[in-house]
Amino acid sequence: MSELKNYMLDDYRNSVDYANMVWRNGLSGFPPAIVTCAITGGNNGKESNPNLPETIPEQVESTYEAYRAGATMVHIHARNPENLAQMTHNPEYYREVNAKIREKCPEIIINNTNIMGRSIDPETLSLGTPMNTITEASAEVGSVDISNYFSQISMAPREEGGESWMLDRGYCMPFSDAKAAIEKMKKYNVKPEFECFAMSDMHYVNWLERNGVISPADGPYWIQFVYTTGSNWNTPEFMNLLKQVCPKNAILGIIAAGAQQWPVLAQALIHGLHVRVGMEDNVYIAKGEKASGNAQLVEKIIRIARELGRPVATCRQARQMLGLGTPRIW
Repeated sequence: MSELKNYMLDDYRNSVDYANMVWRNGLSGFPPAIVTCAITGGNNGKESNPNLPETIPEQVESTYEAYRAGATMVHIHARNPENLAQMTHNPEYYREVNAKIREKCPEIIINNTNIMGRSIDPETLSLGTPMNTITEASAEVGSVDISNYFSQISMAPREEGGESWMLDRGYCMPFSDAKAAIEKMKKYNVKPEFECFAMSDMHYVNWLERNGVISPADGPYWIQFVYTTGSNWNTPEFMNLLKQVCPKNAILGIIAAGAQQWPVLAQALIHGLHVRVGMEDNVYIAKGEKASGNAQLVEKIIRIARELGRPVATCRQARQMLGLGTPRIW
């Protein structure tokens, strides 16, 4: 494989550089798009779509199908085997699913949710303990929620004939927790994936660099910006501004939940950014039509990329861009 060049956001975030690239080659000269598949998530389960994988065998098979469809990276929330409606923070379950996925998917990048911050009780405003135990599973990449927020999530009915309901939740990551999170991830050799939910979170990542918590010497920053329903403007103007405020030395991916997913991810591909699909973010393949599985969602975003002329990364190319080594074995 020839060495990739000019794949950092800094190489084309400038409007003149971007325009020159498009004039010459359309989107074919942009870095190959890293396609992540978030197979399960930590909230809704089969009540939202019966094809959503919950058990470890289901997660392994769903990942394998997404991998064959072209997914470069898999993002995993393991579920509690005693109650599959809940995610687990037990690193042993993550080690198990990681190892079984590696057996079937030799090159895919394995990314576990790590969270690392604290929950906030919306009623009492009391803080929970840091959610940082999953890091011990030593995934190749681990998501870190760099944010502070209160939100509501629409949850599917828990039983047939029931009504959907709203889950109130709060979350925070104080500076001390962020510092401890990065130190723990270094200990277990996990590359941080900074999940940002607002423009202020981009400044938070910059602030961590200014205070010596993270450094470009450790490789490019991998940032995923999350468009959740009602929290951000899903417009081309917002995404253009997002590119400009993104920290230097970064590779930027986009996550979008719900019906806005496909238009937002199409914008991301055009901007030269990377994309995430999967049943954590959207259980529908089209309006009113539930997805048959994660592979169908991967196939759709790859089809959109190819129609636009944007190359799609192989696992080896994604590993090079993110500064990862050979596939990890558990």
